[in-house]
Amino acid sequence: MTACAIEATARDEVGDGDGAVGGRGFTIAADGSYAARLAGEGEALFPERWTLDGPEPYAVPLPLGQPEDPHAQLLPLADGRVLIARRVAGRCTFSLLYPTGPRTGELPLGAVEAESVRLLPPAPDGVCAYALAVGGRSTGVWRVAGGASGPEHVAEVRGHCSGGVWLDREGRLLALDRAADGGPVKAVAVDLRRGGEVTPLLQITEESRDRLLLADPDSGLLLIRSDAPSPGRERLGWGLLGSTRPVRFPECLRSADAVLTPFAVQPGQMLTPEACAVALRVDAAAGSWVGVWRPAARRLLQLPAPEGWFAGAGRWTREGALSLPYANASVPCGLARVAGAADPLVPREAAGPAPTGSAEAAGGGRHGAPAAVAAHRPVPLQQAPLTGRALPH
Repeated sequence: MTACAIEATARDEVGDGDGAVGGRGFTIAADGSYAARLAGEGEALFPERWTLDGPEPYAVPLPLGQPEDPHAQLLPLADGRVLIARRVAGRCTFSLLYPTGPRTGELPLGAVEAESVRLLPPAPDGVCAYALAVGGRSTGVWRVAGGASGPEHVAEVRGHCSGGVWLDREGRLLALDRAADGGPVKAVAVDLRRGGEVTPLLQITEESRDRLLLADPDSGLLLIRSDAPSPGRERLGWGLLGSTRPVRFPECLRSADAVLTPFAVQPGQMLTPEACAVALRVDAAAGSWVGVWRPAARRLLQLPAPEGWFAGAGRWTREGALSLPYANASVPCGLARVAGAADPLVPREAAGPAPTGSAEAAGGGRHGAPAAVAAHRPVPLQQAPLTGRALPH
């Protein structure tokens, strides 16, 4: 299982950088059973579904009567069907694709009238699919698959929203990065069962831009990008959902010549966030590769990626293996399994101090902001909606 990564750096591979899935990217279903991407060359593009839960991955093409637009968005469901979102004359249409004998079946679901519609990462239940429709002053949240009939408007959030991270296993609490009233971007939690009730989630300082990139419901670990420690320059940090502990910005996740973007958290670490291994995409001038980090280790392990890796795509198994999907001239459908990828990440106290200047050296640290910033309360996570609230049945 993988947590939802919502921010991509290379927009031609994973999305457009604000939580959308699709394009030429690779999207994995919530339970890790299937994945989908746009395959083909040039203008001859078609949806392709990958099956990932068998002994070996295999791909099934889902072509229709005409090639797909390169901006079409795909999202695999846990039952093997693939949701496709297409822009048609100022609106977005949605259909479910599935293999039927030698052909592709298509079930139209309806449309959303909006200029900008973006699919959110797969919902935890594997059945529903949601999308954001950005308007002039507010953003609509739509359930576009899994509802009673056709796309259904489930919430309207004031301001311009991007991102999209699920905070629970039920698909009720959705975190969005919101810019409203001319202020900086702040992550908020939207309760889809309370008509879109909005709760502040990240507020490191009043002026900082605070985005949520990844969340793991098992452990409560949150991965954050914020410019609070260094105004004007965003850094990666981590915190705990519902905690009163401050957000921390480890030095080992700070790089002057590379961009680090988390895309998967090791599942099953119940209430032990510092033991969670996190997979990160590392983008630099030399290309893209994989980084592995966890809070207790306080260092970044860097690993080569397989040739043709869909950069920013992958998932952890509960056994601690990291699976990375790839396709190249020799292997059109591949899944590289890095067994024990988290094993070398032993705590620093056990491994001893790392050499100065090492790529894996660098200790983690608390918020190192100047005194002017520290005057603000740096712990907004106690406002998270999972704290002190009984969820209705």
